[in-house]
Amino acid sequence: MHELNVADKSGVQALPATVARRWGAVDGLVHCAGIIQPFTRLKDLDFETIDRVFSVNWSGTLYLTKTFLPVLLDRPEGHIVNVSSMGGFLPVPGQTIYGASKAAVKLLTEGLHAECEGTTVRVTSVFPGGVATNIGANSGVAMPVDEAAAARQAGRITTPERAARDILDGMERDAYRVLIGSDARMMDRLYRLSPRRAAGLIATKMKDLLNR
Repeated sequence: MHELNVADKSGVQALPATVARRWGAVDGLVHCAGIIQPFTRLKDLDFETIDRVFSVNWSGTLYLTKTFLPVLLDRPEGHIVNVSSMGGFLPVPGQTIYGASKAAVKLLTEGLHAECEGTTVRVTSVFPGGVATNIGANSGVAMPVDEAAAARQAGRITTPERAARDILDGMERDAYRVLIGSDARMMDRLYRLSPRRAAGLIATKMKDLLNR
């Protein structure tokens, strides 16, 4: 294990050599580090919180992707997987900054996919819905409700183990995108059919939480 602050550019840039010395060649990168913001409107967020979310979710993804890309291009075959979010294609009021950072990850990864056509590197974007990773506590954010318990009761929560299997299956298939969980798959379909309706549905669900 190598402990790393993904927002530390110099630390990330030193990682490939460290990993190579310990483990040998690197053939793949799965980047899933991410944090959420407090459940509040943009007008009530301070810039320190905004910068923290973007430094982990956006800068961390960019640093790792760009640092490992030359390493993987030198391998017979390589794969980069970046984890965006259902919130990266569907706006969630109260998580606007989180969603914006994950939307940036989406476009970075899709752009890289196009740039890597004709090379030995494959690129996959991942869009999880609700996954039982305790992201609120791990982000230092108080959850407005016990969302993990509520989602579990509704049968919509995905276990980390299932999410990992789906990601690895996507890598093996050279998938362009991987949707994790029935909630992500359902909202992806709805958003593509009617973006405004899908956004309105989520906004209605978030309204009471934001008014507390």
